[in-house]
Amino acid sequence: MTRLFNDPAAFTEDALAGFVELHADLVQAVPGGVVRATETPRGKVAVVIGGGSGHYPAFCGVVGDGFADGAVVGNIFTSPATADVLSVARAADGGAGVLFSFGNYAGDVMNFGLAQQRLRADGVDARTVLVTDDIASAGRDEVRKRRGIAGDFVVFKIAGAAAEAHYDIDGVERVAIAANDRTRTLGVAFAGCTIPGQAEPLFQVPDGRMAVGLGIHGEPGIEEVPLPTADELADRLVSAVLAEAPADAGARVAVILNGLGTTKYEELFVVWRGVSRRLADAGFEVVAPEVGELVTSLDMAGCSLTVVFLDEELERLWTAPATTPAFRRGAAPAADGAHRRRPEDAVGADADAAVGEAGEGSKAAAAVIGRALAAVAATMAEHEDELGRLDSVAGDGDHGRGMVRGSHAAAEAAATALDAGAGSATLLRRAGDAWGASAGGTSGVLWGAALAATGDRLGDTADIGSADVVEAVVAGIAAVRELGKAEPGDKTMLDAMVPFADELSARAGAASLVDAWASATAAAEQAAAATADLSPRIGRARPLARRSVGTPDPGAVSFGFAMRAVGDVLGDQHQHQHEHEHEERA
Repeated sequence: MTRLFNDPAAFTEDALAGFVELHADLVQAVPGGVVRATETPRGKVAVVIGGGSGHYPAFCGVVGDGFADGAVVGNIFTSPATADVLSVARAADGGAGVLFSFGNYAGDVMNFGLAQQRLRADGVDARTVLVTDDIASAGRDEVRKRRGIAGDFVVFKIAGAAAEAHYDIDGVERVAIAANDRTRTLGVAFAGCTIPGQAEPLFQVPDGRMAVGLGIHGEPGIEEVPLPTADELADRLVSAVLAEAPADAGARVAVILNGLGTTKYEELFVVWRGVSRRLADAGFEVVAPEVGELVTSLDMAGCSLTVVFLDEELERLWTAPATTPAFRRGAAPAADGAHRRRPEDAVGADADAAVGEAGEGSKAAAAVIGRALAAVAATMAEHEDELGRLDSVAGDGDHGRGMVRGSHAAAEAAATALDAGAGSATLLRRAGDAWGASAGGTSGVLWGAALAATGDRLGDTADIGSADVVEAVVAGIAAVRELGKAEPGDKTMLDAMVPFADELSARAGAASLVDAWASATAAAEQAAAATADLSPRIGRARPLARRSVGTPDPGAVSFGFAMRAVGDVLGDQHQHQHEHEHEERA
């Protein structure tokens, strides 16, 4: 259990502040994460890594010479927001391009992907290499669907060493891809992890049992087996990983026996003894092995075995020097002419930019939207625990917290925009940016995109009628569909969104907006409940598809909650207008 914190909601920020203070000689904070304390030399490729926190020393702990140039830090087990990725990448950029690398999770893919697009639009050569080392998360015929777990460390190290050796962006990308293609990992757990502020772990492993094939975000394993001895565990891990060796695998391998948080070094040493013997028996020579905590999962009890099938170039990069807060190998020489960053390099953009002029009709609609967002935030706070429980069945249990953080930030941003005289489009764009930045993850970026697209359709100048609202909602949902690359039936929030949009569009012509919204909300809630019968086809829950059946999708459920809250505000607004008109007639 995670016991030491102040405000659980600020755990990530507090931990990062302490980390930066402790390692000020090596790293500097920038909005969204950390970069090296020294500026990236001109002409050097910047390697930027990241993901949710809770995995220390991944990701911020390996920023330094010979490793990463910057790390983007999201909330616990949650993808960082696009704005944070951009902030770290721009701070780290040395003019020779930026290579992003991170584990293959939907939220990370979306947020880093959007950041990559924006960097390219600004003339920065930005590339991405996904880490897909987890052999338990998909079969050999679906390797690109696999998750990234402890193999992250390998790909980041090799890419960082290549950048330090003055490879160009093509070369850094090439060796990072090669490292990922030749890395295999399998993890096991003896007990689940607990998010700060929560009393129960994200999943339970019965006494005397072991979960096999878990993720690093608190996802349960794909099967449970009797608890083995250390040698039996070594047999299981080594045989599973070697079974996936590349066809051209040589005799030299890099190996990581990684502790997930609570399984400590002495236990790992006992397991390592069995691992090393079995690898030797199989004809492999181990190069620069690592045993310890490198990619953790808060307080999870468990470990993982990573094997990298080396070639000459990968071995040279794997063994190259590095100096970071959490990992040191050899003596990495300081870059020629390197000097410390200035304090002003960490200053973020002004979030209080002036709003443009807005029409009175749009400002009136914006006031209603602001009340609706406040109602959504209150509803998410009320249902936080329920949404977390739904998400923990086949995911990491953070959906409730993410929805609370995102909706609260959106409501605050909307209130600030209203005070500044914003119209509907500006208010929704700022609310969407705030939602995505605060929540991170998949739901954060999708809700942010939905609000922005809705605002773009409404505009800031024209009066807004019921037909405009319907078209704007449809546009927002279309943006989610395009960005998330999901379809109805995939067991995502779209399974509730699409029925909502269809019913709203069908009813709007024959009924008031209030009545049409109520009917659409009922359709969304019914569709969300029906997702219990579906098996997820994409996203973090897909590897645990069987476990997910019988539980509705948390994103679909939270969408239904949100639409009911908005409907209540629309109903109150309609009633208020009716009473006002009645008073005027009287």
